[in-house]
Amino acid sequence: MVFADIRLAQRLEAAEAANARGCVPAVAGAATLEIAGGCAIFAGAESPLTQAVGIGLTGPVSRAEVVEMEAFFRSRGARVAVDLCPLADPGLLEMMGARGYHVTEFNNVLVKRLAGLEIVATPRVRRATLAEADIWSQAVGRGFFEQAELTTAEMDVGRAIFAMAGAMCYLACGPADGAAGSAGGPTRSAGAPAGGGALAIYGGLATLFADSTMALFRRQGLHTELIIARLNEAVAQGCDMATASTLPGSGSQRNYERLGFEVAYTKVTLADR
Repeated sequence: MVFADIRLAQRLEAAEAANARGCVPAVAGAATLEIAGGCAIFAGAESPLTQAVGIGLTGPVSRAEVVEMEAFFRSRGARVAVDLCPLADPGLLEMMGARGYHVTEFNNVLVKRLAGLEIVATPRVRRATLAEADIWSQAVGRGFFEQAELTTAEMDVGRAIFAMAGAMCYLACGPADGAAGSAGGPTRSAGAPAGGGALAIYGGLATLFADSTMALFRRQGLHTELIIARLNEAVAQGCDMATASTLPGSGSQRNYERLGFEVAYTKVTLADR
């Protein structure tokens, strides 16, 4: 069992902040503000990457810092969104509530110790090549946004992740045209892209993120293979722990828990409107 103390939270949130910073160079007009022990990221007014992460874990946050963070987002036409860890300084939550912020989303942060983990074959998952940035972005975006056609802005979210320094992106492939198993299910054949995920490693911590499977290919074990493929890489690189974030009670959380992950804590996203 993992004890979620402040040291663990600082390690996990520092990796989350590093991931956010890593997306900035690939997005035109993007910007970063180092604030309150974490960072605020602007990657477009409507981008899901636009938020503040990791703040309040190194001590009290001042009103001046919150005002500066708000100005950073609002001056760029974006709402203020804060991904808040429950181990952050308690005064921050009180201050945000007094300033009219409300909860818009919950996310569970899961962790798994990797000592003794064995590498397992994942025949339907492989690393995406540099030439497959758009293929990967479309596969992930179609699953995440739940639509067949993606806007340029939606594709850019995937492209930013794909281009992130240190990120390793994985493709899951469904059955090739006409291929089926004995019960009409998918075979091992590498067919059309069906989903994807990403991995980044910071100081022995493997962060698994951007998980997505297209609706047509769900309930076929592809997400489980995506998780295992990235754990294989984490083990090969000597990581001692892996982490991922999921919506509470989601199929993604179920798949992670089946592979031995456990919830360390639940974060809230606070927004000003």
